[in-house]
Amino acid sequence: MKSVRFRFGFILFWVSFSAFAQLAKVEGIIFDAQNRPVSNVNISFSGHTTQSNTKGYYSIKVPVNKKVNLLFTHLTYKKVTVALLLKNSYDYKLNLVMNEQEEQMGEVLVSRDRKSQIQGITTLSAETIKKIPGANAGIENVLKTLAGVNSNNEMSTQYAVRGGNYDENLVYVNEIEIYRPFLIRSGQQEGLSFTNTDLVQNVNFSAGGFQAKYGDKLSSVLDITYRNPTQFGAAFEASFLGGSLALDLVSKDKKWSSVTGVRYRNNSLLVNSQDTETNFTPSFTDVQTNVTYKASDKWQWSFLGNLSQNKYNYQPLIRRTRFGTLDAPKLLTVYYEGQEKDAYKTYLAALKTTYKVSDKLKLKFINSVFHTQEQEYFDILAQYLLTDNTSSIGSESYDAYYASGIGSQLNHARNNLDALIVNSEIKGFADWKKSNLEFGVKYTRESIRDRVMEWEVIDSAGFSINPPVLEFSREDQPYTSFVGPLAPYRSVFATNYNTINRFSGYVQWNAKTDLESVELWYSIGARMQNWSINGTNASGKSQTIFSPRGQLTLKPDWEKDILFRISGGYYYQPPFYRELRDASGAVQENVKAQQSVQLVLGNEYDFKMWNRPFKLVSELYYKSLTDVNTYTIDNVRIRYAATNNAKAYAQGIDFRLNGEFVPGTESWFSFGYLKTEENSANKGYIARPTDQRLKFAVLFQDYMPAIPSMRLYLNLVYNTGLPGGSPSYADPYQYQNRLNDYRRVDVGFSKVLIDADSIKNKKNWLGNFKELAIGLEIFNLFNNQNAITNAWVRDVYSKNEYAVPNYMTTRVFNIKLNAKL
Repeated sequence: MKSVRFRFGFILFWVSFSAFAQLAKVEGIIFDAQNRPVSNVNISFSGHTTQSNTKGYYSIKVPVNKKVNLLFTHLTYKKVTVALLLKNSYDYKLNLVMNEQEEQMGEVLVSRDRKSQIQGITTLSAETIKKIPGANAGIENVLKTLAGVNSNNEMSTQYAVRGGNYDENLVYVNEIEIYRPFLIRSGQQEGLSFTNTDLVQNVNFSAGGFQAKYGDKLSSVLDITYRNPTQFGAAFEASFLGGSLALDLVSKDKKWSSVTGVRYRNNSLLVNSQDTETNFTPSFTDVQTNVTYKASDKWQWSFLGNLSQNKYNYQPLIRRTRFGTLDAPKLLTVYYEGQEKDAYKTYLAALKTTYKVSDKLKLKFINSVFHTQEQEYFDILAQYLLTDNTSSIGSESYDAYYASGIGSQLNHARNNLDALIVNSEIKGFADWKKSNLEFGVKYTRESIRDRVMEWEVIDSAGFSINPPVLEFSREDQPYTSFVGPLAPYRSVFATNYNTINRFSGYVQWNAKTDLESVELWYSIGARMQNWSINGTNASGKSQTIFSPRGQLTLKPDWEKDILFRISGGYYYQPPFYRELRDASGAVQENVKAQQSVQLVLGNEYDFKMWNRPFKLVSELYYKSLTDVNTYTIDNVRIRYAATNNAKAYAQGIDFRLNGEFVPGTESWFSFGYLKTEENSANKGYIARPTDQRLKFAVLFQDYMPAIPSMRLYLNLVYNTGLPGGSPSYADPYQYQNRLNDYRRVDVGFSKVLIDADSIKNKKNWLGNFKELAIGLEIFNLFNNQNAITNAWVRDVYSKNEYAVPNYMTTRVFNIKLNAKL
């Protein structure tokens, strides 16, 4: 019955559109001779007209396969006439420069295709990414507003895509694979995302069904390109959360160019809004640079470097959390002693060279080294008191009486990890008629040195609680005496020295053809990977996977601008070190690659509403997973069973409507439905830890019509509750619990003091700025209480255990200053 409903959904999806005039959107930015945006330029043809906004941006629809004279006029500048002949109904970029001396004319024949739509890739604007507010502003902050991308933790940059977990996402910067720290266990330890938004030029994202040229992961690809500047520039940002500085440098002969960014972040503003009072200042810093050298028309070199240091010195003092019901309100008070000292130092150096063998053959040689040194040291004693709470709802006071629970918990850890990952890769691109071939080979060596020493002791009313394993039954402890050895409630001791060698390669053929009134693009490819593990508990046994993938995109010659896409194949995820380590800390070399058969049906419909461009993107997907390595999630820490004894599936549908709801700005509304379940050891299907059923999100930009320099940015996310929050020892087949829904609204207000229009009138030092703005951000506008996990506290008298929510951040205000030179 489930498969019948699924197929019926597919049929409804594919027949839900019908059809009007084949048009193409021409858009771009208009500059003056000093490379400054020009506003209020009239763009017209055959009675159709539009105007550029304050940033010089314009957009207009023109007919295809017909010569059109596009006229650009302005009171200050000479007119520009551009003769266009567009071969298909795609979006085209046309940037131009207007000057005051002479009239300009030109002719453009455009026949490029829109690769991002063909490949099922979402393209994000770098400017939008920088403006949208969030506790962790940046690319991941905007990704979380897309359908199919879920996160219930504003302190973290991690995200789950269509039923996968955080480890199933590929991230590339300039075609170099990016890794994240291994030992991070909570969002507030993360600090900065690797990607520096001040340096970004292009951001492409695929939520599934991606091509063979990308790596071996199960869920998504985030492909980021840093820019190559053409002139000097600088950008500065400062706020209560830290600051950043970015520099664009170009040599006189234009052969050398570089973008460099320095960032500092301090999370005190956010951490101090939580229930736990602390005495610490978490600080995170990094330096990144991307240097490009154009040796000749055939050779180009680039270097990407990153130095990052995260210091997390945590000293909790006291926690007070109200919970329970109106009839039985409870208050948990926890007094802490001790501290946590964590440090994460990461280094990346990557050298890439591109050699143009001929007009039809190009080769790339990419080498990178990633090194991370991580320590996690803590000794924290928590003594709790559980009482009835007599304070009224919403009160700031903590009136309590009748202590119903008392106990303590001591956590200790001395964890160290040192990882060195070396990659060497060759990529090739060959053009042949209307098709092209992409291929590549890669060698990766992962050297991991890991020591885990951690334990937890729980005391309830003077009785030490034994581990929840069969020989130490939990029932009636500490109410009945227990005869046996005392042991920590939880303990892990392990030392691992392992080396993983990987050989991988891919080949992909892309082609385009015309079938009567239908344009057809197709991509067929395959990946292969062989890996072996040596070292602790590993003998060098090798495994191999083969991953065929394909995409088919068709564009009917209809009056309506509609595109259909189908993609999928076999996707594998060979185990990384984290997936090899079981709950006891031991490495299991026989862990197989998780396998997924995926099918994605997509549709993109471009249309006009209110005489402005809009797009509706719909995708229906299904994943069947085998050899699943089950896991649990605690905050952002993933713990694998290191077995392949489960199978699973994920299915759902995503919608996104985006366009110019406000002229000259881009906004979107997203909705997603997901269901993902797993069957471990044939015990039956239950919800996976990432079973986020419903998702609704809004990214909205606006400005005051009378005062366009006053702008508003809205980031709204609603997610239904995740499975989780149950005790760590609980069997998910006997105890299924869901967290409450996640609801969050972040809003930003910005006053632009200087922009392209105003600098012409600035004769003082302010005229040196291209842009100057000051803004106010309100995080968690409605002060929703969102919980990421639960703490479990025992009531001595009733023998009950209470789930006490670990709440995230409350409402926080932030002031931000932005400047560009």
